[in-house]
Amino acid sequence: MKTRIEDYALIGDCETAALVSREGSIDWLCFPRFDSPACFAALLGNEENGRWSISPSQKYRSERRYQKDTLILETTFETETGVAVVRDFMPLRDGVNDLVRIVEGISGHVAFDFELVIRFDYGRTVPWVTQTKDGTLTATAGPDMLVLTSPIELEGEDLKTKASFEVSAGHQLAFTLTYCPSHLKMPTAAKIENATRETATFWEDFVAKCPDVGEWTEQVKRSLITLKALTFMPTGGIVAAATTSLPEQLGGTRNWDYRYCWLRDATLTLMAFMKLGYYDEAAAWRNWLLRAVAGSPHQMQIMYGVAGERNLMEWEATWLDGYRDSTPVRIGNAAAEQFQLDVYGEVADAMTQAIRGGLPPHPRGKSLNSALIPFLSKVWRDPDEGIWEVRGDRQHFTYSKVMAWVAFDRACWMATEAGDLQAAKELRVTADEIHREVCEKAYDETIGSFVQAYGSKTLDASVLHIGLVGFLPEDDPRYLGTVAAIENRLMRDGLVLRYETTEVEDGLPPGEGAFLACSFWLVDALNLIGRQEDAKTLFERLLRLCNDVGLLSEEYDPHQEAMLGNFPQAFSHVGLINSALNLARRKGPADERSET
Repeated sequence: MKTRIEDYALIGDCETAALVSREGSIDWLCFPRFDSPACFAALLGNEENGRWSISPSQKYRSERRYQKDTLILETTFETETGVAVVRDFMPLRDGVNDLVRIVEGISGHVAFDFELVIRFDYGRTVPWVTQTKDGTLTATAGPDMLVLTSPIELEGEDLKTKASFEVSAGHQLAFTLTYCPSHLKMPTAAKIENATRETATFWEDFVAKCPDVGEWTEQVKRSLITLKALTFMPTGGIVAAATTSLPEQLGGTRNWDYRYCWLRDATLTLMAFMKLGYYDEAAAWRNWLLRAVAGSPHQMQIMYGVAGERNLMEWEATWLDGYRDSTPVRIGNAAAEQFQLDVYGEVADAMTQAIRGGLPPHPRGKSLNSALIPFLSKVWRDPDEGIWEVRGDRQHFTYSKVMAWVAFDRACWMATEAGDLQAAKELRVTADEIHREVCEKAYDETIGSFVQAYGSKTLDASVLHIGLVGFLPEDDPRYLGTVAAIENRLMRDGLVLRYETTEVEDGLPPGEGAFLACSFWLVDALNLIGRQEDAKTLFERLLRLCNDVGLLSEEYDPHQEAMLGNFPQAFSHVGLINSALNLARRKGPADERSET
């Protein structure tokens, strides 16, 4: 039985990340960056595609937790003969990537099996493995090298590295796996005592800045840590998830590479950081955004690599069977080449909220706005692929047009603030034109709701943003009707679908789980329209979906009671933070964003 998605925990060094199972197996790891080829890819194949397992030799029970306010994972194994704990973490970069695993006996004695299977290039390439006299193991293939420092004797068998060992109470063994380019000198292993202390201190200092968020403070802290862990610290870019191709439906084909940075995450991520006082992180994300989109507006993409790379060509790793036979396994993301109107509004809104939130102005912010708006003036009437990146025909998606309105509305605000009243007047004329068209063509009187696209009868959770971005007042009957319609038609077992895939020709086979970010949007919408108790009830339902270490995936299948989609998902954790702030504070992010 394949390990469930929710049975994984995340460790990382703010440049890459690994997934660790309850059984003590690291089944996913990309070195040296989030989007680098994996050297452990068992998550999307089997153990022959790479993993690192340290687990008890005999029958055991396990439980796990993160060391308080850190990303140091502690898995406790209890057997008939004793108790031991495995601590997994990745120290922050010091020129190389390290992954540290410490096995410590707590009581009695516990026997462990050790198996290391290194397969570079997403589980395909078997490295050349050598072992020095002091027991250090090196695995090399092409440009890549991994170095394992081990306190125990290791043996090679069937292209795997294996061992057995035992720990007793008070006994500790530390293993360090280090990545570096193969043409460089073999790195020195991290000093374990220093690495543990420095890693704990880094995360504790980060979390210490988090203010009180009432009864949800601990969940907010864990989501903050997760967002930080998904941040490529050298550039400030935040990946959507640590994985690729975890399916939105088991056995299905909706499997995408999420190890990139999406522009549409910009505003909500900015506000989550700023409302919690994390201005350094907010500024780093804003600065990444401005660097990434620099250039001609017509070449602006919806997503970029962690350093702002544009070429995210999509291809398939055909030798991998996929998570629970969900193929294809995709590397890269062809949606980067799509035209999506909403990202222009997202960028304009992010720049506006950064100013309103107190971030120092960026010299490129004003010039970017003046470059985007003329281009958007020419294209806002065009159909696009929309927020959900459909692989069918382009349509006039409602959310896309609403976000085009946001771009002109926010640009009008910025022009007014700058004292350019003539420009503000001209921008308002276009904003009003878009507003009229959306209200005429995207609102269905018979349903009493805004619909997914002009002329459609399909509902779409993205139109919840009509109130959340201030397109309509929260008490407008059309918005109230939209919220009610989504509750009635898009909710399944108390969770919200993006849209009904059986009713929409989106270029893909139908079927997927409930999209968790959409459920958080409904929390915010319910709170905005004054239904605070309903909002809180839904929020508490969502919190119960977090796994035992507080992580959320992209989607959830309420029938199978299982997580789906890439993991952990930044958008889900941003939603958790913002919804907690909206519920806990008199004026939350949704209140501020909806003020125009």
